[in-house]
Amino acid sequence: MIKGRVMKSTGSWYQVKTDKGMLQCRLRGKFKQDDLKLTNPVAVGDWVLITMEDQQETAVITDILPRDNYIIRKSTRKQTYSHILASNVSQAFLMVTLNSPRTSLGFIDRFLVSTESFRIPTFILVNKSDTWAKEKDLEYLELIREIYDPLGYPVLVMSALQDNALKEELKPLLASKTTLIAGHSGVGKSTLLNHLVPDAEQATRPVSKFTAKGVHTTTFAEMFEFGENAYLIDTPGIKEFGILDIEEQELSHYFVELRKYLGQCKYHNCRHINEPGCKVMEVLEEGYIHPYRYDSYVKMLHEEDSHR
Repeated sequence: MIKGRVMKSTGSWYQVKTDKGMLQCRLRGKFKQDDLKLTNPVAVGDWVLITMEDQQETAVITDILPRDNYIIRKSTRKQTYSHILASNVSQAFLMVTLNSPRTSLGFIDRFLVSTESFRIPTFILVNKSDTWAKEKDLEYLELIREIYDPLGYPVLVMSALQDNALKEELKPLLASKTTLIAGHSGVGKSTLLNHLVPDAEQATRPVSKFTAKGVHTTTFAEMFEFGENAYLIDTPGIKEFGILDIEEQELSHYFVELRKYLGQCKYHNCRHINEPGCKVMEVLEEGYIHPYRYDSYVKMLHEEDSHR
């Protein structure tokens, strides 16, 4: 058996880094994954065991080792399935833009619910500062800072095309870590990665002027190595981020500002909607919870209700 880490997934073949070098691998049979119904049974970042095929330079993945964590979302193609963006990550960079395309607060909150489920530190990179020409862009930036900075999600402003100083400042944050870069198509993930890892040579394309939305350039998730034990994972652009089925009592655990008040409500199964003696509702009225975040929580809760 050879142990290796999945660096790239193309759906049917996987590039696995091993002590013997990079090997092309395929799957043998089906893998049961803790009752998860997945469109990708093997994800970038997975540690796997492989065996070489007889008289071939290719190998077969025979086992997936237990994951420390993963970032997962609902599949856009199969209603009851999920898709793992990456596994065994140290931190996540969520790239957002204020226009062309505009990243909604709801999208940000859904992504944060996924990272919070495994307590994965997350940075919010607000890209394309060179394109801001309207007052509403600056107002939106201040809103993002107002909401997320106090929650422990650092908001960093940058231009992946022009701001080389900030991109250099990011490098120490990446040292000896596996970092996922995620966001809508067209927010600049591949542009940033090409600066940090010049050998990556990821394709980039401008945002469509007709739709004002990004054009997919990254087709498959791929992990790039730079420096000692430092990895960056580039992912295909995400149009929507559907969260997995979460028990209604669990959802509040993934909102950091709600989590601190859990156990202080009158009822142990409080949903924090309209129950008497709700501590969350009390501090919301006192201004300790941002109303936009609370609205996101309520919308996600109602979405989960509609799926039951």
